[in-house]
Amino acid sequence: MTDTKIQRRRYGATLKAQILAECEQPGMSVARVAMAHGINANIVHKWRRQSLARCTPVTMSAMDGFIPVPIAPAASSGAADIRLELRRGPVSVAVSWPMAATTECAHWLREVLR
Repeated sequence: MTDTKIQRRRYGATLKAQILAECEQPGMSVARVAMAHGINANIVHKWRRQSLARCTPVTMSAMDGFIPVPIAPAASSGAADIRLELRRGPVSVAVSWPMAATTECAHWLREVLR
């Protein structure tokens, strides 16, 4: 029996940065980018986690400059409900929420999309 040693592939910082930048493009998924480069998507996900972990507090504090802008309520179009239609594969679910319960709707939608 022979010893077969599996060698790990190594990726340069330039290639990693290029792949991570491609993942940030609108409409691109990690899986699609990874497949295009012949890399397992789990590796790209790992790079993304590592990249986020390296963010310094200075980078994250950019949100400190956020200034809320008041927006006038839109003119009523007569719709009394929020209507959502969610599709996943062949399953479709339609949900109506009263406009007065927008906060509850947002919480429910956040939980559903997790």
